[in-house]
Amino acid sequence: MEEGLRERKKRETRQRIADMAMGLFMIHGFDKVTVADVARAADVSVNTVFNYFGTKEDLFLDRQSEVGFLPSGVVHGRRPGESVVAAFRRDFLQAIEERDWRYGLNDGSDVFGRLVGDSPSLMARMRELEHERNTNLANTLAEVTDADPDDLTPQLVAAQILEATRLLSRNAVRRKLAGESWSEILPWLREQAEAVFDLLEKGIGDYGQVLAEKIASPPKKTNMST
Repeated sequence: MEEGLRERKKRETRQRIADMAMGLFMIHGFDKVTVADVARAADVSVNTVFNYFGTKEDLFLDRQSEVGFLPSGVVHGRRPGESVVAAFRRDFLQAIEERDWRYGLNDGSDVFGRLVGDSPSLMARMRELEHERNTNLANTLAEVTDADPDDLTPQLVAAQILEATRLLSRNAVRRKLAGESWSEILPWLREQAEAVFDLLEKGIGDYGQVLAEKIASPPKKTNMST
């Protein structure tokens, strides 16, 4: 359905407020900027800001409603015969190549990460969002697999997949913050992603088994006496 004039103006106002807010956050830091500062920069009233965003954290995380259901979209977008893990592997590797924001791999992700790390309230909100994403994905997995309400498998699978992608993304951002270029990070991230998804596909049942066998059976000492 074609967007009406009123809806378009509301969308543009919301985007202008979010853009102004992010600009201020990047310059001054999240905690030092007030909603009144954002309202002045966007040339709107404080009430107008709160009409579009419930909290100051929502101003920073203006895509949160979309982000929360992106993993469910990956599940519904599987190719014929494709497993859930394979779909996430394909989606994550594609995001690496495209530097896409959906996994926090876009330009500016290091700035975003620094701002979050400097603000306790943003860190708390990010944890809430991660919980919401896990819940949404678990519900989707339960739906598509027709899982029993008491079956914990959808929750386990959702937690494992999303924590794997978060681990990969966070470490990529950490290396960027440490001064590495994307050209240096890219091959490492691609290799790590393949290894992580291999592990998710095969399971961790034999992880550490070889090491345990070596510990249980240390090499025999050679008699050096003559």
